[in-house]
Amino acid sequence: MKKLICVAMLALGLSACSGQAPLSDAQPVNVKSLAGDSKISEVRPADIMPEYPNRGKSLERTFADQPPLVPHKDYAISIKKNTCINCHSPAKAKRMRTTSVPASHLEADGQTLKGENYFCTQCHVPQASNKQAIVDNSF
Repeated sequence: MKKLICVAMLALGLSACSGQAPLSDAQPVNVKSLAGDSKISEVRPADIMPEYPNRGKSLERTFADQPPLVPHKDYAISIKKNTCINCHSPAKAKRMRTTSVPASHLEADGQTLKGENYFCTQCHVPQASNKQAIVDNSF
């Protein structure tokens, strides 16, 4: 039995190594970086600091049913904590002089965000007045 297993392993080992020659007509793979053709040694100027509207001023919506734009910098949202609720929860909004989270975004208790509305920045984006457009927009 030992001889049979050894012969089988030897045959398997030899067959695995045969016919594995590299292709002689292989073409080089050209990979293009998302950063374009710039070299790493090049230094580009820093982005312009975003300018947000003055406190208490909301940004106009550009089309019907657009989610309101956030007139301040983006705050941290993680699985454990949503910092938007620190100011925009129904219990704190009036005292903080902010817009309250609408009832459509809350669970039946009126205080907890629904799961699909937990990550506010899926729809509500921070909007600075001087940011350059990332993509062309003809809307």
